[in-house]
Amino acid sequence: MLAPAPAPALPAEQSERQARAALTPVDYFRGLAILEVVLHHSSGAARRYAEDGSAVLIFLNVLNRVLHFAVPGFLFLSAAVLTRSLLARPDFGRYVWRRVVRGAWPYLLWTLLYVAWSAWLGDRPWNDLLRPDKWLLWLAYGKGNFHLYFLLVALQTYLLLPFLLPLARRRLRLSAALGLGLAVQVGVYWLNKAYLHLTYPASNVLWYVAAVIMGVAVGARWSEFEDWWKRRRSKVLLLTALALSVHLPMALMFLNGNGDQLNPWLYSLSSWLYTTPMTVTVLGVGYSLWRRGWGRWVAVLGSVSLQIYLIHPAVLEGLEHLSPSQGVEGLGAAPALPMFVLMVTLALALPFAAARLAVWLRVNSLLFGR
Repeated sequence: MLAPAPAPALPAEQSERQARAALTPVDYFRGLAILEVVLHHSSGAARRYAEDGSAVLIFLNVLNRVLHFAVPGFLFLSAAVLTRSLLARPDFGRYVWRRVVRGAWPYLLWTLLYVAWSAWLGDRPWNDLLRPDKWLLWLAYGKGNFHLYFLLVALQTYLLLPFLLPLARRRLRLSAALGLGLAVQVGVYWLNKAYLHLTYPASNVLWYVAAVIMGVAVGARWSEFEDWWKRRRSKVLLLTALALSVHLPMALMFLNGNGDQLNPWLYSLSSWLYTTPMTVTVLGVGYSLWRRGWGRWVAVLGSVSLQIYLIHPAVLEGLEHLSPSQGVEGLGAAPALPMFVLMVTLALALPFAAARLAVWLRVNSLLFGR
């Protein structure tokens, strides 16, 4: 006796399935991460409008320090996605070309655009654009704007990943990879202190090697990650919370200008202990949202996360020039929260609209390498 044929899906069900398939857990991760970026940068800008010692300033400070894991997060995801791709299709010619188009070209272009933008705003003299030493600083260390160092570190990650493929092929257990990454990161700290003496450690991939190693391990076991997360999430969340409880007081001291009172070793260690499992947590949450079909708008933002990342600082800087804080004492605390909400709203909406416009004008590849 033949089994009855399954009933055909209704049009609404088909469209829902197609929409869900089009947006992946990676898009959810990117969406959560770019929300973190915008909230982090907006809270940092809005705190200038808050009255010293006010509850608003405390809220913005705490939010700013808790949401300070975007760079290791995006590097973790890049390492995972690219490792998975290289293991499945080890075409290094294609890999290098795509990294040039999607990484090197946007970095060069947006460094030029932001250098010109800051000169137009009056934040740097125009004649700086004619100085080779300035261009060396901007390009070698990602100093064209405060956020561009991430693109430089991403480029370094692309160069590093092929050398980590032997580690990926060993298919380390994810818990072991977390421990290995943190151990290597500690070694990098002391190596830098004794021998390397990096001028700008945050502009070097070695400063995020724990997240990169974790990403390589996840990429090698991508199909197993969701099940691993379900089994281990309570332990990962506990580790993240404990690390944050240690890191946050020191991070607030640093933000308030008391960094000279901190032990640099303990501060760096607490940061790595917090941000590395936090990146794993964001991917786990992304999978949970995707599986349940919740928060589709987060994944939609994630699909244009690079565009938002590149454009939103110009929006924030433009707002600050249109509405300067005029000093904490003169302005008071009242405008801080409305200014924060306005910054977040515009820093998401305007780049999102620009990303859609770029697709419509067919200049997306030219501007963003996508």
